[in-house]
Amino acid sequence: MRKMRRRRKLSMTSLIDVIFLLLLFFMLTSTFTRFAEVELTSGGTGAAPSASERPLFLQLGPETARLNSADVALEGLAEALAEQRGEASEARRLLVALQPGVTAQRLTDLLVILRGIPGFTPTVLGAS
Repeated sequence: MRKMRRRRKLSMTSLIDVIFLLLLFFMLTSTFTRFAEVELTSGGTGAAPSASERPLFLQLGPETARLNSADVALEGLAEALAEQRGEASEARRLLVALQPGVTAQRLTDLLVILRGIPGFTPTVLGAS
């Protein structure tokens, strides 16, 4: 005849320890936000710009943006700059003037948009 085996109870302490270690592992190895870099170059001495090629002027405000004194939305900035660039083969200078009250996030949004547009070298002038 078979002996009846008595079942052992599982210890909840070791189960909780394993779950805690798994939770800790997945929390430390996952990324919740995606980090991005925005290149900033300081204005320095260099070759004088050509007289035939005038730089573009972008005035960035807290709620507005003006490209060469024409209002433009940040979403439509790529198209407006493409019209200004024309068929030029060399990069054009884009002077960015900040109005009072412009947040760092708004400036970063602008620089991310400008990074995706080839043919322009932006120079941030500072608050005016």
